Amino acid sequence: MGFFDRLSRLLRANLNDLVSKAEDPVKVLDQAMIDMQAELVKLRQAVATALASQRRLKSQADQAEGQAGHWLERAEQALRAGEEDLARQALTRRRASLETHQALAPQLEAATGQAEALKQSLLKLEGKLSEAKTRKNMLKARAQAAQAQVQLQNSVEGLSTDSAMAAFERMEEKVEALEAVSAVNVELAGTNLESRFMALEGTESVNAELSALKRQINPAAHDKAPGQPQAKADDTDLEALRRSIEQP
Repeated sequence: MGFFDRLSRLLRANLNDLVSKAEDPVKVLDQAMIDMQAELVKLRQAVATALASQRRLKSQADQAEGQAGHWLERAEQALRAGEEDLARQALTRRRASLETHQALAPQLEAATGQAEALKQSLLKLEGKLSEAKTRKNMLKARAQAAQAQVQLQNSVEGLSTDSAMAAFERMEEKVEALEAVSAVNVELAGTNLESRFMALEGTESVNAELSALKRQINPAAHDKAPGQPQAKADDTDLEALRRSIEQP
């Protein structure tokens, strides 16, 4: 194993150790969704409480305003009847109702503003929660895919491919050797065939030279009659050549 292979395995081992010690993304996302759901429930309860308070204050303010109008009518009625003291009492009641209405007005305004702000916060939180659900599903899928990849990488690292690759290299060398032997055999076969043709051509050349020499030594003997066998003519030529050599 080379230096870079060992270094790569060391880095992957350290990364795997960090991942194993880190928080589980899926569990963190699930807990975040649970927390957001809890906040949403609390905010809805707060909105409901604020709206109820607003309605109660508005009802009290409307009632005080109505009482003020009612006591004004009673004061006018008493005054027309000549009951000045009764009219004065009615006006006193009217003033108390107006004071109550005036005291409730700022409270009602504050409660209305608070309820409206809480409703806006609720809408925003619901939107964020919906977006968070979508992102959670995407991140959860990515986290699971990453964990599966890490597990697969760990499994692959446990496998040794050195022996298999060495076997492939040996088989490749054997195939190359067989191909070389085959090429040599083909080349040798072609050479043997060429040699046979060259030998045949050489034999024909020798026979031609022999015939020419025979005609030169004994032209008369070489001119055979038509139809005379070639072997007999050759024997005659050889006999004539032998006699010419043996003469002193």
